[in-house]
Parts: sequence; structure tokens; C-alpha cells
Amino acid sequence: MNRFDKICKDIKEVKIQGARNVAMAAAKALLIKHDKKAVRKLINLRPTEPTLRNTIKFILAKPTIKEGVGFVLEHFKESQKKISKYGSRFIKNGMTIYTHCHSSTVINIFLEAKRQGKKFEVYCTETRPLYQGRITASQLSKARIPVTMFVDSAARIALKKADISFYGTDAITPTKIYNKIGSELFAIIAKKYDVPLYVATDSWKFDPETIYGIEEKIEKRSIKEVWSNPPKGVKISNMAFEKIDPALVTAIISELGVFMKKSFISEVRRVYPFMFKK
Repeated sequence: MNRFDKICKDIKEVKIQGARNVAMAAAKALLIKHDKKAVRKLINLRPTEPTLRNTIKFILAKPTIKEGVGFVLEHFKESQKKISKYGSRFIKNGMTIYTHCHSSTVINIFLEAKRQGKKFEVYCTETRPLYQGRITASQLSKARIPVTMFVDSAARIALKKADISFYGTDAITPTKIYNKIGSELFAIIAKKYDVPLYVATDSWKFDPETIYGIEEKIEKRSIKEVWSNPPKGVKISNMAFEKIDPALVTAIISELGVFMKKSFISEVRRVYPFMFKK
């Protein structure tokens, strides 16, 4: 298997985690192969992640692939620094923080807060069926940030004890915010207990195609991830993501600043008008 196909396989099988990491891997894959077939294959690997499509769009707009890859890698590097700085401001000493699934952007906010000397603990949920919450718990433990992992069905207990919550996100559209399955359920619980919910995201996760009425896709993954050999007659739904009502979100934290969703989209349009061209 060549390097290009290996990267594609790792993205498809979720061995590469997080929209930013997927986008950076795809950028490196384009250095190996960037004909129309290769571009189409990369885009179709993760249909719910506009970061991947936006990244490829920016790369192909540059004079050379190498220049384009350099541009996006620098963008992600600087973006993470800014998001970590903005997000860490909301973390205070003694806080208990809730998060769901795994987001490298959220992890970096926690690491920045720790670098600032803040003392806090994190509650995370396991995130079935692929258990991405274990990645979150492992990374926080390695950083010596106190962390407790709850089974998904115990999220209400975790949130009841939390002071604040942070999500990453996979896509933002004019009407919705998309994240790992379970995210809206837990957002509703957070709202019930008056726990602020901040979505931390690179602005490139806005999906400009949805401006023109193209519906964001919800990825459905193999039922084998849930039950490898279910009894005859048992149907299994394995939706990887779900829509979150923006009314449940306190604010969006991006490299552009901290905004309510409508203002966030306006700012993305102002800074990156190129993204909105058909």
C-alpha cells in the first residue's frame, strides 16, 4: 500500500482523530498525489467535515501544492494558539469541566489553562461505540490534569457537578452546529443545570456550501462498530454525528474571537470571502 492510500485508509477507519488532524493528513496526502481522482477520494473520506473540503480548496487555490500545504499548516498552527488563548480565559481555579468525545482543540485549551497555573478537573464521557473519550482521558492524564471518565449514560451526573462545558465541533452551518452523537442530548442537560457550553473550533469548520441550500450530511458508520453479530431481526443505527441547536450554545470560540453563531458566520465571511465562492 502506498503512502497516499495509507493516509486515506487511516482517515476512513478513524485512526486519525479530529477534523484538524484529518485535514492536515489530507494536506500531506496531496503532496503525494493531487489529480482530480485523488482530490475526490480525499473529500469523500469524511463527508461531514467541511474542514477537509475547505483545506483542499485553499491548497488548490495556491500557485503550487507545496505552497498551499505550507499555508494551511501555518494556519492551523496559529489558529490553535489563538483558540487556546481565548478559551483558557473561561477556565477558573477550582472548576470542574465537562467535555464529550475527543477534540484536540479542546485539549489544547485545557493544556493552556494548566500552563497558566490554573487548577481544575475534567469530566469526560466514553463516547461509544469507538470510545474516543478514552483518548481525551489518556491525554489529560498524561498532562497530569485530573480527569474522571463517565459512561455515556451517566452524563447527567457529570454535568450536574460541572461548572462549564466545552465541545469541539465537526461542522457549523447557518442553522446548526454538528458534533459527535450524544452532543445535543448532553447540551440539553447542560442547559437544564445552567452549565455554560462553549464550542471551540477553527473557523474553517464552517461549511459554506450550506449557504446555498446544500444539506450537511450525517455520516452513518458500520453497524459492526456497535454489534458485530446481532440477532436476526435486530436493526442497528450507528449515526456518527448529530445537530445541536445553537440556542443551547453559550458562544463559539475560534481563532477569530468569541462570538454568538450568527456573528461568527459574519466574521468568517468577512475574513475568508474566498470560502463562500461557488
